[in-house]
Amino acid sequence: MAGKNCVAIASDLRFGVQLQTITCDSSKVFKVHDKLYLGIGGLQTDALTLFQKVKFRTNMYKLREEKDIKPSKFGELLANMLYERRFGPFFTSPVVAGLEADGKPYICGYDSIGCLEKAEDFLISGTSPESLFGVCESFWKPDMSSDELFECISQCLLAGVGRDALAGWGSVVHIITPDQVTSRTLKGRMD
Repeated sequence: MAGKNCVAIASDLRFGVQLQTITCDSSKVFKVHDKLYLGIGGLQTDALTLFQKVKFRTNMYKLREEKDIKPSKFGELLANMLYERRFGPFFTSPVVAGLEADGKPYICGYDSIGCLEKAEDFLISGTSPESLFGVCESFWKPDMSSDELFECISQCLLAGVGRDALAGWGSVVHIITPDQVTSRTLKGRMD
């Protein structure tokens, strides 16, 4: 979710196989660098494998270019990585959230074969998009501050996953601003 010179990414903490919950401390958001986070929903083994490959490519980029990768370039890199495996795709739906050098928020999402979708407001991925879309459309407004963005994404996530048996059990929210990254864990329904 995008704000004014800030961006937020959040995920629930439930990890399970269909209706069986295995653990409730599994975040699906990974740090690429200080201004760029990657959320990966879907099959957990594919998500971890994809993040390891992403981390390798971004480290190689940093060694070659001697700087961190921009979120927009990272978006293209991830789209290419996913498209390379189009005949045996990762069963994931990644979401990228980051801040460009000028402080402009960058958010984009993908399908399993790398079709890139950029957004100016918010993106949703996972098991409960129907309930999350309605809540996010009603709560999101342009140019929110980092505190307003945190409150908005927290309320949206808790309300959206509260209606889904395959999601929830708490959540984690990362707010990326030009100065710092704030990560907070939210308590949710545990049933």
